[in-house]
Amino acid sequence: MTIKLVTTAAELRAESARLLAEKRGSSQGLVPTMGALHTGHAALARTAVQQNDVVVASIFVNPLQFGEAADLERYPRTLDADMALLDAEGVDLVFAPTVEEVYPGGEPLVRVTSGPLGEKWEGASRPGHFDGALTVVAKLLHYGLPGGPAADGGAAAYRAYFGQKDAQQLALVKRMVADLSFPVDIVAVPTVRNPEGLALSSRNRFLSGEEQEAALVLSRALRLLESRALANEPLELDSAVALVESQPLVQLDYFDVVDPRTLEPLAENCKETPFRGEGLAIIAAKVGPVRLIDNVPLSS
Repeated sequence: MTIKLVTTAAELRAESARLLAEKRGSSQGLVPTMGALHTGHAALARTAVQQNDVVVASIFVNPLQFGEAADLERYPRTLDADMALLDAEGVDLVFAPTVEEVYPGGEPLVRVTSGPLGEKWEGASRPGHFDGALTVVAKLLHYGLPGGPAADGGAAAYRAYFGQKDAQQLALVKRMVADLSFPVDIVAVPTVRNPEGLALSSRNRFLSGEEQEAALVLSRALRLLESRALANEPLELDSAVALVESQPLVQLDYFDVVDPRTLEPLAENCKETPFRGEGLAIIAAKVGPVRLIDNVPLSS
């Protein structure tokens, strides 16, 4: 295993500078994760390695974005397996700080506020979640800044990688970076699915076989809307909702079609008119004990 583990921001910056100099690199990528990595995370790492000379992956289970202590405790910690996966993809550094390293004074008194964009959909179901997520992402983006100049003496390019599956988080991170002038490019990586179509998630391991089968109705309903959009047909969202609600093991939270940037509902999704333009179909549901989210971009 050639990948290196660091646990403090000072070590990360020193190793980043060393690697940029050693590789005569001009770019650095950051892949923020909470660990319990799967093939979807591997796709993030692989994309980052393809596009950058030095790649850092962070592994940090952020207590600020968990509503209940039990959920935080239950979240799987699999550092050795995570490092092996990242090493296989060519990642250079793993930054796995302690809670004390990230929040040295305890819970921060000042946090990033997600605003109206973070109060709908997932934010409505999980109050405060996005404030906690954005606060730690802001810190990780600072930690992941290239530790030294590019080989030509200029500033190294800096990119961070997020999965499209967490569409609302992705929209919020992009907005935070733009609004607060972070010196980083945010790169979205398409959702990775299993052969049956279920979006990969660290939570999937908590599903029984029967529940995994039931959960496939989420992607089937999304694909139904996708096919209607591509055919310029009315989306008929009600029928897609009925498909999901026909599965007794699935409790639907929300299912809608929104603007991909503002997350505001699109008028087309409730009219019997052909779909035109672009949209994002988003869904969240509880399957057995596990809450799942998924989405698919729509275009005509």
